[in-house]
Amino acid sequence: MVGGAAGAAGSVFVAGRQAFQSERGLGTLMLDRRQIRDNPDAVKTAVQVKGIDLDVDELIHLDKTTRALQHELDQAQARRKSSAKEFAKADDARRAELRAEHEELEGQLKTLRDQLAETTQKLQGQLLLTPTIPWEGAPVGPDESANVVIRSVGTPPEFGFKPLDHVELCEKRGWADFARARKVAGERAYALMADMVLLERAVHSYALDLLQAKDFTLVSVPSLVREEPLIGTGQFPAHREETYAITADDLYLAGTAEVALVGFHSDEILDHKRLPVRYAGISPCFRREAGSAGRDVRGLLRVHQFEKVEQFVICAADPAESDRWHAELLGTAEQLLQGLGLAYQVVECATGDMGAGKYRMNDINTWMPSLGAYRETHSCSSLHDWQARRANIRYRDTDGTVRFAYTLNNTAVATPRMLAALVENYQTSEAQVEVPAVLRPYLGGRELL
Repeated sequence: MVGGAAGAAGSVFVAGRQAFQSERGLGTLMLDRRQIRDNPDAVKTAVQVKGIDLDVDELIHLDKTTRALQHELDQAQARRKSSAKEFAKADDARRAELRAEHEELEGQLKTLRDQLAETTQKLQGQLLLTPTIPWEGAPVGPDESANVVIRSVGTPPEFGFKPLDHVELCEKRGWADFARARKVAGERAYALMADMVLLERAVHSYALDLLQAKDFTLVSVPSLVREEPLIGTGQFPAHREETYAITADDLYLAGTAEVALVGFHSDEILDHKRLPVRYAGISPCFRREAGSAGRDVRGLLRVHQFEKVEQFVICAADPAESDRWHAELLGTAEQLLQGLGLAYQVVECATGDMGAGKYRMNDINTWMPSLGAYRETHSCSSLHDWQARRANIRYRDTDGTVRFAYTLNNTAVATPRMLAALVENYQTSEAQVEVPAVLRPYLGGRELL
């Protein structure tokens, strides 16, 4: 799958994995403070290959300083407690001495608390940027240019006529109004109309029905979220600029249902019998798309508001179990695309493209005739316990041990980009669109739009 640099870095990741054995015998990659200071080289490698601006040596120094200050504070508090006991039994002369010592000790305690609070805040900021060690098969590279296609499925259509792109087709048929939408909401806005609204509903119903049949719980989640779940998912602090803020209410517009679904179980201890937790979250999604100017921005391809059904799983802290669910979520997305009859490619994402929290990430890119290329429609990610640690999602194992869970997510379907793919791939010479067989039951049996 990958070679050269990936193989060389892979040996570091394997060594890091072996070194990052949990004190509870989990054999997982839990980037807690002890493991970071015990295995700095593995963390430094992850920081380097993921392109993260983090000084691991400074993080370790802050950790050492924090622990030293905590030790001093504990000792000072112990002295104060001992002094209080002595005061109760002391004579007047000794009590006067103890009062003076107490005042001095209180000053020391305040200084230590202030220093500890400042250092701890800095340390927590660094820990929130610390990445998961990626799996050894991940291509090593700075961005998506290093991604590797691992399989292609289906054949792009060949047209006996000059095909239209989705914008031309939708405007010709009155299925979308881009100009009036931009008048209302600015650039990258759109308004679906008539049959395109029905097609969007059909696509989401198709995805929800398939996931429900796989025992996923359907959830319509809030799109307005607090800061905590955004920190839990890893969107904050590193990608804060990509999120719309409602400052008057200290709320934010989420870019995926995953944010709310991680937040659902924050600060909870689940029973192992509940695992795996499987959610199909549907929601409007909002993304500022900061820094994406000029990249596939025509029509429905890259917009600020869209609808998505997201697959989300919380499972036991077992790498093999996580790998199994990763394959399951990826397979479900492929099943959806195969049902829709769309050609696609599965991509192994490079270290610099996968983000800080990802252990492994596979994108699925679907064929877009107007671009003459495949474009991302799905992203499947395993995060091990990276999100669970941030959100404090735990479970009680069969032996009573409380462990951090593992989380995974993958797109089921996201519109309107999927609509662009459907109308472009299924258009006819009369500027109509054939309806894939799996969607016809949701459209009253119609074969053409």
